[in-house]
Amino acid sequence: MTNIERPPTIRTVAERAGVSKSLVSLVLHDSPNVSDEKRAAVHAAIDELGYRPNLSARNLSRQRTDIVGVLINDLRNPWFVDCLEGMAPVLEAHGLTMMLGDGRADRSGDDTVVRKFTELRLDALVLVGTRSPTPLVADAATSMPTVIVASRDLELPRADVVANDDTAGSALAVAHLAELGHCRIAHVAGSFGAVSALRADSYRAAMASRGLDTDGLVEACDLTEDGGYDAARRLLARTPRPTAVYAVNDIAAVGVMTACQEAGLAVPQDISIVGYDNTSIAQLRHVSLTSVDNASASVGRRAAAAVIDRIARPTAAGTLDLIAPTLQVRGSTAPPADT
Repeated sequence: MTNIERPPTIRTVAERAGVSKSLVSLVLHDSPNVSDEKRAAVHAAIDELGYRPNLSARNLSRQRTDIVGVLINDLRNPWFVDCLEGMAPVLEAHGLTMMLGDGRADRSGDDTVVRKFTELRLDALVLVGTRSPTPLVADAATSMPTVIVASRDLELPRADVVANDDTAGSALAVAHLAELGHCRIAHVAGSFGAVSALRADSYRAAMASRGLDTDGLVEACDLTEDGGYDAARRLLARTPRPTAVYAVNDIAAVGVMTACQEAGLAVPQDISIVGYDNTSIAQLRHVSLTSVDNASASVGRRAAAAVIDRIARPTAAGTLDLIAPTLQVRGSTAPPADT
């Protein structure tokens, strides 16, 4: 019969180092109340035996997991990836690891991922992107530190919100097109969520402030490329057609570009297009999309800082941190052809 070698335990480490189990535990917890000689002996025994601490048991005793649950609304949107790249290094520097969840699994309304995060007793919850408020999400935010990122849909008393200033971003998009000489500026708006509503309301306000009409120039989409394509086709069927389109996000803007090209319109010679998010898609050379930059990496870094502060002060009142956007002008915008 084959003997299966058992992995070393804290007891075997203590025996090898000639110390007590409690002293090994102190070393593992980096306690200052251990002499340099005994600390060196314990570390030498750990290296010789190949001992690996039982992190689950260790975290249970600390009542910490060192894991932050991050629920992403749509993993297909590159803006969220950029946001995570800003978030991860800050969390890692504070000994925290991200556990990602796909928000599409929760769209049936049963909050499957949020429920699992709660059951795992993670250190914090981060909700990234537009999502509908539900009782379970509200309960989760009261049971664990919570930060909401790039969304204005949830108003929870002990949750921090880190987002882009969408009102200012829309104003930048309209101002750029108007200053180029465009008057018939259409908007492909998002069909749901507070962020979409803020961008649409700001578009209308910015147009009105310049005496520009918006009647027949707004079409809703579902924030996808196909949605932007369908909305643009409806707009291009209008007479007179718009000379510029501002889309709710870069993905929808790509759909707008495709519809324009199929209609025989050159971008930007015949029609100008502005997106929102300044994702990697907008930066591709053959796309060269003018886009509102909502500082995705900066949002991620500030969200991670908010998580760390929220863990330290779980009962503090929630805060709102809005990050000012900028406009990245590329090759998809130009003065209208009829000027």
